[in-house]
Amino acid sequence: MDGVSYARTPRIKIRELKDDYVKFELRDTDPSIANALRRVMIAEVPTIAIDLVEIEVNSTVLNDEFIAHRVGLIPLTSERAMSMRFSRDCDACDGDGQCEFCSVEFHLRVKCMTDQTLDVTSKDLYSSDHTVVPVDFTDPTGLDSSENRGIIIVKLRRGQELRLRAIARKGIGKDHAKWSPAATVTFMYEPEIHINEDLMETLTFEEKKEWVESSPTRVFELDPVTQQVVVVDPEAYTYDDEVIKKAEAMGKPGLVDVIARQDSFIFTVESTGAIKASQLVLNAIEILKQKLDAVRLSEDTVEADDQFGELGAHMRGG
Repeated sequence: MDGVSYARTPRIKIRELKDDYVKFELRDTDPSIANALRRVMIAEVPTIAIDLVEIEVNSTVLNDEFIAHRVGLIPLTSERAMSMRFSRDCDACDGDGQCEFCSVEFHLRVKCMTDQTLDVTSKDLYSSDHTVVPVDFTDPTGLDSSENRGIIIVKLRRGQELRLRAIARKGIGKDHAKWSPAATVTFMYEPEIHINEDLMETLTFEEKKEWVESSPTRVFELDPVTQQVVVVDPEAYTYDDEVIKKAEAMGKPGLVDVIARQDSFIFTVESTGAIKASQLVLNAIEILKQKLDAVRLSEDTVEADDQFGELGAHMRGG
């Protein structure tokens, strides 16, 4: 029908929030938008990672390429990544990728002078920009001392030395996994579980108990006093259909009905530490909006071509 708008207004509700973890609900939208948001978080949100390594001295047991690869995978704090330029688009250095607008320089100089094995870690990388440094995984409680040393790059024995210069640049996970800010991004359809109470009452207490225990996760619970089966945690349901199969095996098809809501999703996002998980979600939404604006502009361009023909294409330089 002409003039009818099919626009929807998605809503987000935060359930749990930490620096490196966020769990939230996304409602009033469809699976295509939910999956687009997931993919953007994994592959489109930019971060900063070491992209060029120049080895000056390497007398360690690892070859140059191995060390360069390990250094490149160290996550760097990337709060300013959104405002940085991609090196290929930087006009300040003609795309060379070695200026303050599109890159950050790191240096590492370590030599073992004792008989004790020396660990070279991410904390030995010194940055030219104090806002872009290796992510600190130190346990705030101080209980786990193994994490206080940083990410191990290589181990040195007496007389061994490692000196290198590295250039970090802005990039996205689509180009290389080292630029992905997400450790894990998943979503599940919010389940609606309905128990047929009339059928359930035809089961004995032992049959109810057997049916409840057929679920691999604790979705249902049997009250020993009232002998009623209740849903205690619908989100623990993993869509394995075990309780449905068990009901059919007991001759009670339709005992439970599980519906995956097509407009409500539960997201779990874990960050690598390059940016906070909350910022990862916000950046992904902003990038997704930019992509949708580009699609809208493209449609407008097609409509203009239909209306003005070759003149519209000529005005755009086509």
